[in-house]
Amino acid sequence: MRTIAHEKYEAVIGLEVHAQLLTKSKAFAPVTIEYGGAPNTQVTPLCLGHPGTLPVINENLVRYIIKMGLATGCSVARKSIFARKNYFYPDLPKGYQISQYDTPICYDGAINIELEEYDKTIGLTRIHMEEDAGKSIHDQDPYNTLVDLNRAGTPLIEIVSEPDIRTPQEAYAYLSKIKQIVQYLEICDGNMEEGSLRCDANVSVRPRGREKFGTRTELKNMNSFRNVERAIHYEIYRQIDLIEDGGEVVQQTRLWDTSKMETRSMRSKEEAHDYRYFPEPDLPPIIVTDEMLEEIKEELPELADVRQKRFVEEYEMSEVDAVTLTDSKYLADYYEEVTEYLGNPKAASNIVLSEVLRVLNEQSIDIREFTIGADRLSELVKLKEDDKINSSALQKIFNKMLDGDKSAEEYAKEMNLIQVSDSGFLEPIVDEIISNNPDEVQRYKDGKKQLIGFFIGQAMKASKGKANPKLVKDLITEKLDN
Repeated sequence: MRTIAHEKYEAVIGLEVHAQLLTKSKAFAPVTIEYGGAPNTQVTPLCLGHPGTLPVINENLVRYIIKMGLATGCSVARKSIFARKNYFYPDLPKGYQISQYDTPICYDGAINIELEEYDKTIGLTRIHMEEDAGKSIHDQDPYNTLVDLNRAGTPLIEIVSEPDIRTPQEAYAYLSKIKQIVQYLEICDGNMEEGSLRCDANVSVRPRGREKFGTRTELKNMNSFRNVERAIHYEIYRQIDLIEDGGEVVQQTRLWDTSKMETRSMRSKEEAHDYRYFPEPDLPPIIVTDEMLEEIKEELPELADVRQKRFVEEYEMSEVDAVTLTDSKYLADYYEEVTEYLGNPKAASNIVLSEVLRVLNEQSIDIREFTIGADRLSELVKLKEDDKINSSALQKIFNKMLDGDKSAEEYAKEMNLIQVSDSGFLEPIVDEIISNNPDEVQRYKDGKKQLIGFFIGQAMKASKGKANPKLVKDLITEKLDN
């Protein structure tokens, strides 16, 4: 009965995604940003909320958000202003956050997501600029909350979706697409675990077919894409069960408890008027000129969707392989670099999709941490293409190269894996095998052609794996078929 009841409802989900930008300094203060620095070392009087300090806009904050807006089809406001969002932040000493309210710089965009069963377009309400708060630390002192202000003032963009998302799976796909876009634009590293990409979800349910939204709750404290999916799934079912049992959903902010795998109430949900927004008096309006907009448009890279299509057409690969190779900008760059060295797109994709991805998955690393450069990998594949090594040797050399800096050919010689393609060396071996196996020779001549594998295996054994299998096969076939 409970499953039937759940089928009566649909979820309405909107996501607010904060992306921490890869600028060298903070949003409004000339101080370096570096993740993992000693607490409270990356601060200025402005970060500390000292009276008399004045903010100055980081130009790259503006340029990066416009890049994101253009990449997602947004309109770009030619004039936008900052606002003060007044709220008690224990880790933002000045007592307010510089953000944007009624004049976001980017608005009315869209992001396309692909799921197994269907594709969908998620609308973007706005993308606006703001600064981050510091970090409250609750687990290092049994009596006190510690505050690290290094992050205070770090430039953020907030990407606010329309309430177009209906399932946790759509939310996961939407977040993955945002991560992919910001990484391709090189404006954010997309690392949710380190907090450089953060997500809040607004979730409500309503009877299917009804246009009016239900009462929403806001979910926070979700530190991975998978936890976003789990938290939304839990919250949808919690609200449906509550309604079916005669209760009422209360508008509130809820935290995702990763240990209990459930949401729990944090506080009543704030509305815009609770923040007492007003124009930031210390910052001038942001004016985007035609020249600036055109200049930023020219800086836009080839995004994943376009790159996928090009890979299919230019390199004649399957759509599945193209999607895998372009999922990460850095993996796609690596693949194209290998292709450029080799001049063989198919051989490059084979090695990257098999051996390279295997290592990335096993070690849980990014291609940027992979120890074999594109030039060295290309040399290894070239040895195989030139019939200097076989497939088994390629894997052995590849594994050796992971932990060393020698060339593929150096390892091949060191490990005695160079194939012999000298017919003068191989012919006596083949003659001896044929002479020593008259029964198998007769069966081959009687039509058991699959015995060719037996003869090749004997030759490989006799040559201690050095023989070129293709040349061995040609020699044996020539002698037995005549």
